[in-house]
Amino acid sequence: RPGNMPANLQGMWHNNLDGPWRVDYHNNINVQMNYWPACPTNLPECAWPLIDFIRGLVKPGEKTAQAYFNARGWTASISANIFGFTAPLSDKDMSWNLNPTAGPWLATHIWEYYDYTRDKKFLKEIGYELIKSSAQFAVDHLWHKPDGTYTAAPSTSPEHGPVDEGVTFAHAVVREILLDAIQASKVLGTDAKERKQWENVLAKLVPYRIGRYGQLLEWSTDIDDPKDEHRHVNHLFGLHPGHTISPVTTPELAQAARVVLEHRGDGATGWSMGWKLNQWARLQDGNHAYKLYGNLLKNGTLDNLWDTHAPFQIDGNFGGTAGITEMLLQSHMGFIQLLPALPDAWANGSISGICAKGNFEVSISWKEGQLEKAIIQSKSGIPCNVRYGDKTLKFKTVKGKKYEITLKGDRLAVL
Repeated sequence: RPGNMPANLQGMWHNNLDGPWRVDYHNNINVQMNYWPACPTNLPECAWPLIDFIRGLVKPGEKTAQAYFNARGWTASISANIFGFTAPLSDKDMSWNLNPTAGPWLATHIWEYYDYTRDKKFLKEIGYELIKSSAQFAVDHLWHKPDGTYTAAPSTSPEHGPVDEGVTFAHAVVREILLDAIQASKVLGTDAKERKQWENVLAKLVPYRIGRYGQLLEWSTDIDDPKDEHRHVNHLFGLHPGHTISPVTTPELAQAARVVLEHRGDGATGWSMGWKLNQWARLQDGNHAYKLYGNLLKNGTLDNLWDTHAPFQIDGNFGGTAGITEMLLQSHMGFIQLLPALPDAWANGSISGICAKGNFEVSISWKEGQLEKAIIQSKSGIPCNVRYGDKTLKFKTVKGKKYEITLKGDRLAVL
């Protein structure tokens, strides 16, 4: 809750003086995964410990950005702690420990909080500077190649593979933070000159590429092994938790992401299955997402319902919660999508009080695998875009008012 430190690898349940990985904060997915469900499940106040933690990383992160990368802004690496540690662990193997874009990944959570709450005061007084300075680091970290493109060098796909001149993961994170910074500057009507630089870099960033197996490339060259079942699926960041890959907006890239998930398999550690659950939900394959949900419960969860790596880690529990929510509601593509990945096993049901970006609260009921109705409350009074299957609906809203969405023949209707 507000005022506390954020949940670490073991959440808040730890019974020793020391513990696995010093019971610290891992910024290459684990602490982020802990907070994936906060806003979607209507607990935005629970995001504040993470926001405050990120704010505490800025000053030391500025020194890390300058000393290691000669860059403006701030960043952090894979491991952090409550004392503001942001540097790489220099005595460790840098092939897994180097992660310059861990800071920008954390900063995307600042925009995420704003996008769900539409709290403009928060964005102006706290959020924007965190996002802006993170985007400045991302721009300075990139290598402007002779051919005019930008690439993240050096970079790694965290905990997997070699140091590279431009991994897909790093580019996906840079895309996300630059898009966030551009949107934030537009909302506040500020930094138009810097926004143009962000837009220019974004346009020239090395694009996603598809390899010889039809897979989304993980590295700058096509060295992916289809038999590799590594737990990390970093190069699918753009699919989830990012929003630059989608079966709706980028179907070819979504298919390439599917190939990656098929190669990696449906097993792995608990948190990894939690991540794959979210990614299958984003691919809108409800039955495969449900399979990952079952695998997470059966093979990634202890008898006391705690997730296991092994040892116990809380991130898989939170990741699983977020994944279930993603199966029933998505809003990362600029519209509210109802039941995007409903599995056959959940033919009848309902969910209430979950949230969509734009500061909407949503309740949904369905019967025999089909939408029965959705109640959408507009908390900010902005236009609402809704999608169900191939049906779309757009309507204006009034702050505080609730709207009932139903199927009328072959179209969506608002009552």
